[in-house]
Amino acid sequence: MKSKILGLALFALTLGVVIYYPSLRAKHIDPTPIEHIVAPAGNPKIDVVFVLDTTGSMSGLIQTAKDKIWSIATTMASAQPTPEIRIGLVAYRDRGDHYVTKVVDLSDDLDSVYATLMDFQADGGGDTPESVNRALYEAVHNISWSQGSQAYQVVFLIGDAPPHMDYQDEVQYPEIVTAALEKGIVINTIQCGEIPTTAGPWTQIASLGHGKFFQVEQAGSAVAMTTPFDAEIATLSASLDDTRLYYGSDEEKEIMASKVAATDKLHKRSSVESRARRAAFNMSAAGTANLLGENELVGGIASGAIKLDELDEAELPAAMKPMAPPEQEAYVRRLAGERADLQRQIRELAEDRDSYISKKVEEAGGFKDSLDQKIYDAVSEQAGKTGLEYSDGPEY
Repeated sequence: MKSKILGLALFALTLGVVIYYPSLRAKHIDPTPIEHIVAPAGNPKIDVVFVLDTTGSMSGLIQTAKDKIWSIATTMASAQPTPEIRIGLVAYRDRGDHYVTKVVDLSDDLDSVYATLMDFQADGGGDTPESVNRALYEAVHNISWSQGSQAYQVVFLIGDAPPHMDYQDEVQYPEIVTAALEKGIVINTIQCGEIPTTAGPWTQIASLGHGKFFQVEQAGSAVAMTTPFDAEIATLSASLDDTRLYYGSDEEKEIMASKVAATDKLHKRSSVESRARRAAFNMSAAGTANLLGENELVGGIASGAIKLDELDEAELPAAMKPMAPPEQEAYVRRLAGERADLQRQIRELAEDRDSYISKKVEEAGGFKDSLDQKIYDAVSEQAGKTGLEYSDGPEY
């Protein structure tokens, strides 16, 4: 028994050294592995739901959303104290189209949210108005919003056409916005393009919803930068994802298998730049939940949340079941070392990427009229009421 305890103690000590040592050697890099950079319990929460017009005229903005959602998440994650971030989506069109609304509930698994966003395509429409009221109703009433005063809860309504006010069987936006305020939800509106009949209701919705109204060009006026570091960051990020191991019941492992499938999908189908932005988000404390998910074994052992000998064989990851206990320990130790080294490399390159972008922003004199800046300004003002402070401007 003593030898077994000693062996486990040596395994835990070795695992800790493997994780920490490579990072400690890097200059100007946070030495803490990402599985230890977790937003403390009780920190402010950010729940953000994008209510997005997906009719035919919105193709440019939908692509912008696919390109920018990781930057927006990273911007929100930059607050102090570190927030816990969840994102949800409501896509909408109109009656007679392929669908009226599609709802993706709030989740800290942004990979899965993004995988759904990737499937959104602009289609339908061709006329105005659209089913804005129905979409807002879904966002306010059919989303699992957080509870409590430390939650910054916000809707960004994004579209180019006004709401149908002639559907007598729908709740209309004045009543919906009132319900949102009772729940503590702020509503911001972003008008894409210049349809004159949209500005009035969009302005009113934002005013009633204690939010901001701003107008951007049809494609969104976002800044989507490419850097010389994106491709390598994206490649390293994919390798980092391969260090994840999931344990637990069949049901728990099935949930995480779905997350892994979403991650694989984004690596195959999203742009190099988007994958680099995702990697930057995953390096933040708020991004830990997205990177690792639930029941991740390598991080769990490193943090002390789980011990290898506490797991039944059925709970082990499939790859580890045929292994003898010493092989299992060595396998986890090897993945921990690989993870620490990949994290170090990504952080170094992310710093280079940030410096490159900062120089470009400075050379351009800033992007004060961009979608990025407008979202940042709204979030920094509104989230301040829940104790969150922003100081560094938007991420690109």
